[in-house]
Amino acid sequence: MSAKTLKRCPWPGTDPLYVAYHDDEWGVPERDDRALYEKLVLDGFQAGLAWITILRKRDAFREAFDGFQPEKIARYNAKKVEALMQDAGIVRNRMKIEGAIRSAQSWLDMMESGPGFSAFLWDFVDGKPIVNRFKSMQEVPAETPLSRTMSKELKARGFKFCGPTIIYAFMQATGLVNDHLTSCHRHKVCAGI
Repeated sequence: MSAKTLKRCPWPGTDPLYVAYHDDEWGVPERDDRALYEKLVLDGFQAGLAWITILRKRDAFREAFDGFQPEKIARYNAKKVEALMQDAGIVRNRMKIEGAIRSAQSWLDMMESGPGFSAFLWDFVDGKPIVNRFKSMQEVPAETPLSRTMSKELKARGFKFCGPTIIYAFMQATGLVNDHLTSCHRHKVCAGI
């Protein structure tokens, strides 16, 4: 079956970058601590914007933020923040940039004091994805009691830009939750990982 005839969730439309993201990344369980930090920060930058905007800038973000290495980001100073504020390749929002730094510091604390970022997140879902069986986009929630709980716990640990709606989008993207529609070719694949 060609990529054009595959049934998929309607949200990526026909944009090739968005379709590739849907087909290759969204909903695939991510367990790498650093990759999870990157996705959380990017979801925070997305607040108020369309995800495709962030996706188109993702390579520029990776370059500007030292490959999303929390160990480096945690040490960013005012001079680095100002340099980032001048970088037209990223979303230039001081609060979000400073939030990424604070979240990197919180990430390091979590990694040093155990159990690690990935283990902390996956513990919320007992180590395996929650598989929803939604038939239409109207059924997919913007947030859930679980995303509210996770948001509260992350905020208590110092993470920024992690409200319950951002966290639910993060959970969907990183495969903590499988919200591919049941008619989508990725639903069964992501459910089986």
